[in-house]
Amino acid sequence: MYNYFKLDNGLRVVTEHIDYVKSVSVGLWVENGSRNENIKNNGISHFIEHMFFKGTKNRTAKEIAETIEDVGGQINAFTGKEATCFYIKTLDTHLELSLDVLSDMLFNSKFDEEEIEKEKGVIIEEINMNEDSPEDVLSDLHSIAIWGEDPISYPILGSIENVKSFNQKILKDYIEQYYIPENSVISICGNFDVNSIEYMVDKFFGNWSSSRKKITTYSTPTILNNSMFKQKSIEQLHISLGLQGIPLGDDDIYTLLFLNNILGGGVSSILFQKVREELGLCYSIYSYISSFNNTGTLNIYTGLTPSCAGDALNIIKENIYNFSKSDLSKDRIFKTKEQLKAGYIIGLESTNSRMFSNGKSVLFLNRINTPEDIMEKIDNINIDSIKKIQNMCFKKGILNSAFVGNNVCMEDLEKIMGKEIIAFHNKESIQV
Repeated sequence: MYNYFKLDNGLRVVTEHIDYVKSVSVGLWVENGSRNENIKNNGISHFIEHMFFKGTKNRTAKEIAETIEDVGGQINAFTGKEATCFYIKTLDTHLELSLDVLSDMLFNSKFDEEEIEKEKGVIIEEINMNEDSPEDVLSDLHSIAIWGEDPISYPILGSIENVKSFNQKILKDYIEQYYIPENSVISICGNFDVNSIEYMVDKFFGNWSSSRKKITTYSTPTILNNSMFKQKSIEQLHISLGLQGIPLGDDDIYTLLFLNNILGGGVSSILFQKVREELGLCYSIYSYISSFNNTGTLNIYTGLTPSCAGDALNIIKENIYNFSKSDLSKDRIFKTKEQLKAGYIIGLESTNSRMFSNGKSVLFLNRINTPEDIMEKIDNINIDSIKKIQNMCFKKGILNSAFVGNNVCMEDLEKIMGKEIIAFHNKESIQV
């Protein structure tokens, strides 16, 4: 059973009561991520996420973790391009404790200068670790190729230079502006007392307010036609190819998910069967959808020996073109719908997964997408909607791309891609 209500301070709360489970998941969602930042403070949202775990007026960093783990619970957080989420999963008897800890972290974190300095070292090591991962470098590089200087292209971790510049005042000023109830959602899923839940949330979050509010808004970035290359001394060439996608909240996303599943969504997909199974050109190849507010892309990833890149890219381009004008049989349409529905339902078989789904939906769309709603939208996919998305997203072909690797013939890649490929050599150039 779903419920949605709003506290007097504007904080939105979404709950899903499941009486047959013995756990409860709670998430504090804030509509703030790297997309809200500027070139000088890029990385601050991720830094703040770390600092919320470094001690409050009531608990040390160790006590924050122990308070939840001592009752068998799990506590964690993540920062994305458009949101930060702090979440706890416990037995259903510890819901109030979860709300207490989350509110303590939000309202009472000390941001001790000594802890800030220590955490700078931790996050710089995280940035260095990111630089050692070709897939992470590729993702950041492709974001620049897609969106250029728009803030949505900024890396979540930020740059080492920015991280070194953060201090208590900068962090607290940012929190006061962006970590406000109007930008936030509490999502609760599991077994709890439905009669007392509103009182309990209000008890811990009802006094939340700020006098320096910045309500989150978004640009509508242009999707660019760039290709970029980053030199790294590794064996494989990692490739990310970008096609036109669908923005978050647009119901056409379900048809794109449907078509993506056929093109590169699994081991039976067109790209996997052709590029890996038939031709043996790579080990890994898949496609996936990235949808954000006012923009979206469909990306194809593969990693392979540089000498195989030309053949693989030509085959991928050919299959995208053929797929854009192909007619799907009724049997294929039925099977793909069943795959989508099964994947969605299986993905919701934990209170954490359902809490994430509900929280994100209310945060960005101000609505609850029930499983029944999703099933209906998948069932409503038809030949007309398929043709529409084939023309909108696949007919244009590859719009942008990124490459990370070594021993690459740039002239050959440029001929295949039909455009100049911009080379990046400086580590910091990706991160700012």
